[in-house]
This record gives sequence, C-alpha cells and structure tokens, in this order.
Amino acid sequence: MYPIRISFSCTQRNTLIFSGYLCGMSHIAVTIPCTTELADVLVAELSAAGYEGFEERPGQVIAYIPVADFDEPSLDSLLQSYQLTYTKEEIKQENWNALWESNFEPVMVDDFCGIRAGFHPPFEQALQYEIVITPKMSFGTGHHATTFSVIQLMRQLDFSGKRVFDFGTGTGILAILAAKMGAAQLDAIDIDDWAVENSLENVAGNQTGNINIWRADSLQELTGPYDVILANINRNILLQFMPDMRRLLAPGGHLLLSGIMTEDGPAILESANAQGLTLQQQVGKDNWLAMSLTIS
Repeated sequence: MYPIRISFSCTQRNTLIFSGYLCGMSHIAVTIPCTTELADVLVAELSAAGYEGFEERPGQVIAYIPVADFDEPSLDSLLQSYQLTYTKEEIKQENWNALWESNFEPVMVDDFCGIRAGFHPPFEQALQYEIVITPKMSFGTGHHATTFSVIQLMRQLDFSGKRVFDFGTGTGILAILAAKMGAAQLDAIDIDDWAVENSLENVAGNQTGNINIWRADSLQELTGPYDVILANINRNILLQFMPDMRRLLAPGGHLLLSGIMTEDGPAILESANAQGLTLQQQVGKDNWLAMSLTIS
C-alpha cells in the first residue's frame, strides 16, 4: 500500500499534507516547535517512522499518526537528537471533514484552470477550464505545489483524443482536467476507497463521465498503452513503479511525475533514465518538483 498526500490551504495560509490513510480513524497530532530549515528534515524522518500527515506553520511542524501506530518512546528518541520538544493531542476522525471543508478555498492555476467547491461562486476571471470538486479527504485540490505544478505541465500537452492514465487519482482532479481537455480514454486508480468514492462523485459533478476509476494497489493488471500517464504520488512509489509506468507508456507519450521534493529530483531522474525515459520539462514550487518525461 502506498501513501497519498492530501493538501489544502488553511485560513492562516499554511499547507497541510495528509496521507490517504487518514480517513476512517482517530489520530495523534504532535506539535513540534522548530526552525524552517529543520522542518523538511523532520517531515522526512517522521514520514519514514509512519507519520501520515504534516502541517507546516511558522516556527512549528504538526505531524499526524494513527493512534494505534503512535510510538512515544521512538518519538522522544528522535526529537532528543535534535534537542526538540513537543506536545500531543488526539483528534477524532469525525472532526476531519469539518476541518477540511471549513478551510477549503478556491485556487487558480494561472489563467488556465480554476478549482473550487460547489459552495463557492464561479470565478470572475475568465479561465480555460473550471473544475468543481467536493472537498473531502482525498488528495488533489490544486493548493499543494505538486498538484499545481502537474496542472502547469498538463497545459503544455495536447490531450485531444489521447489515452490517459491517472495513477493515484485522489479527488480525480487531474483526470477530470484531462477529460475537459479532450482525452478520449481515461483510466484512474487509487489505493484508498474514500478517494475512489470521492473521485467518482467529482467526475459526475463535472459531467466527465468517460473516466474509469477503480481501487488498486499495483499496475500489474494494466496493459496500456497510454499517451499520457499522470503520477502525483511520492518519491518511493515513483521509484517502485517506474518500470511499470515505462511499460504502459506509448511511443511518443508523456509521463508526468510529481510529489517529488527538490532533493529527490536526481534519484527520480536516475531511475527514469534507467528505463529509457528523458526529461523534457521540469517545474518547481515550494521545494517540490514536477517533471515531464518521454521515451528516449
């Protein structure tokens, strides 16, 4: 099983990054005062230790982990090595959706695409595409740099009549955009039942019914080929499934990858190059990268 980030913009203009596994359970929220420079290090180490979500605020990081997985002695040991302290509290599962909806704000990716919830008014600015999503706990509202950057890369491609695969679809936002851009065939998967349900609702709400969405945790049963593959996940999953994504990519096709922290860019490129993939374009935002690759 692989983690899927979820993100949304808070009223304090902070960013939350959650895992798809946050749904359906209570969590421990650990608040750690720290410098901005140390925040990325903590996120990486706590992620490896099983923490599934992170909220970065000025002067602190808040990390989330299921109650059943919380190991306080290990946390103590890790933070003592950095001479850091922390506080903790339990957050019940039923509070998540209210928090999510209360903090969801519309977002615009340049003059290309606007994303809003149904309870927001339409955008006043003229946009090429508008997507309306139900802001449940699935990844992909456009707020986080990863989704934002993939949409920027999508703008550079012609989706008319193309076969598209969305790996880790979350809210379905990228597949929905591809459909609005003229894709002829769209397949999308996610590991999380909640995300699949949410994406199906959003597909129906945007009247883009030509998208096939189902739950899966591997690519073994897919045969492709696809003209465009969208994979906004994370470093480890991108590395694990790079051979499969190359196998599914049609000659002349484009593989769009995101969920890549800047320092992980070289490892992703090395893996892609080993599979005969060449970088065509790269965009960065807030220490995150998105890449467009083709077959060499």
